Amino acid sequence: MATDPTSAGPAPGRSQAAPHPLGGSGVVPDGRGAELFDVAITGFGPAGAVAAALLGQAGLKVWVGDRLPDVHEIPRAIALDHEIMRVFQQIGVIDAIAPYFEPFTNSEYFGVDGQLIRRMTMVAPPYPQGYTPSLVFTQPPVERALRARVAELPSVTVALSTEVRQLRQDADGVTLDISCSDGSPARVRARWALACDGGASGLRGQLGIGLVDLDFDEPWLVVDVLANEQGLAKLPATSVQYCEPERPCTYVIGPANHRRWEISLKDGEDPREAATPERTWALLSRWLTPEDGTLWRQSSYRFHALVAERWRAGRAFIAGDAAHMQPPFLGQGMCQGVRDVANLCWKLISVARGEVQGKAAERLLDSYGAERQAHVRELTTRIKAVGAVICERDPVRARARDARLLAECGGVVRDTPRQDVLPPLETGLIHPTPGAGTLFPQPRLADGTLMDRRHGCGWRLVSDGRLPADALPGLALIDLVHEPEADAVVATWLHRHGVHAALVRPDHYTYGTAADRAGLDRLLDAWQRR
Repeated sequence: MATDPTSAGPAPGRSQAAPHPLGGSGVVPDGRGAELFDVAITGFGPAGAVAAALLGQAGLKVWVGDRLPDVHEIPRAIALDHEIMRVFQQIGVIDAIAPYFEPFTNSEYFGVDGQLIRRMTMVAPPYPQGYTPSLVFTQPPVERALRARVAELPSVTVALSTEVRQLRQDADGVTLDISCSDGSPARVRARWALACDGGASGLRGQLGIGLVDLDFDEPWLVVDVLANEQGLAKLPATSVQYCEPERPCTYVIGPANHRRWEISLKDGEDPREAATPERTWALLSRWLTPEDGTLWRQSSYRFHALVAERWRAGRAFIAGDAAHMQPPFLGQGMCQGVRDVANLCWKLISVARGEVQGKAAERLLDSYGAERQAHVRELTTRIKAVGAVICERDPVRARARDARLLAECGGVVRDTPRQDVLPPLETGLIHPTPGAGTLFPQPRLADGTLMDRRHGCGWRLVSDGRLPADALPGLALIDLVHEPEADAVVATWLHRHGVHAALVRPDHYTYGTAADRAGLDRLLDAWQRR
């Protein structure tokens, strides 16, 4: 098994490439003599940038290209969760992005007659991943911080204003035909390719990968406003889901004075007209007037629920919006993309370093699609169920919905943590034991240090001290008797699952657990064999 596949620095025996300036290509016009990259990434949005950082800080040679010259200056994603913050910690950007995040407020759901019918919150402290569980953020500066981190990695080449025209594969690798920033053609050669090029992914089509429709297709207007002091005084103190048949809509409190509305459009309404400033302000008139703030963005979208039928084609993989799209009702779009690349990258690193070889390497890489497709499908199904509560347009059925939700809680609306909606992994590289497939906590140790900062992000065996284990290559042993935690999040997790030890994967998901010595022996034996 592997040493820490996400640690900084080059792999043993690998010399780091000379630094490339941000915007360089790292290729030659006809492809002859071009350096061989380990991974070529198309798309330098959040998923592509996180992938480049994870692979680059492990010493892999990475090429990443994007057709745009810079980040989008309008926000698209607005919400993230603590799992993604843990990945940001892993790639070393937490301090740089901290100014652009705030805790997500509660989301209150109001029914047909304006009554409260549901409240979505976050899990209570102590926070299991070491960060606020639900957050809102400003996307453009966060993306710039991700790109700045990638620019620090000498084994990563970034090519902006560069378009990938074609991907070809053979037994040894992939070749990308590209158009450089000056319009000249060139080629990139790599062992693997990763398409993070968005919902309209050109490479997904070239790979012959279709999308499965999960039966959600609705037109909505998304509006971002920078509200002034007068406007802020008019607005709700919490985020709101207006579950009103006439026009369902969502109001989200973003960082500082950023406020977002997602407003459903009716049959017959022209999406282009809805996105004009005049019509947008008319739709916002329930809350604000043009004197109360500035429109930052107004865009019409069709909210879809789609998932790729497969996530790998030979030496090419897809991730992020190229692999799936879901309605925005729990703010999971960008989270899903980061989960994709966090899952895939440690597997690519293990295979690239030769730590897993032959058929075992192929099975490991295949597990990416198996795990992520099943997880995305299940989460999208759950998001659709949340959307069904919000989007009911029949007044009779909407009143029945309100009555049912209130009856289920005895007439007293209780807090439902958003994190309760997220499913575990249920297939792939897990050992069927209590807690397997769930996201493992990150405790704050007694000296205040978070576990991953102390022990890295490789394979970790975490125990409460009752099941001591012998040292094994590539496995960090974390005994919380000798290194006590300050917040008891692991002790609580172990107790809840009735176990004393957990084997944690490099993407922080639980491979398996053990309640006794025999169970630990079986767990470690299964891990070494797989």
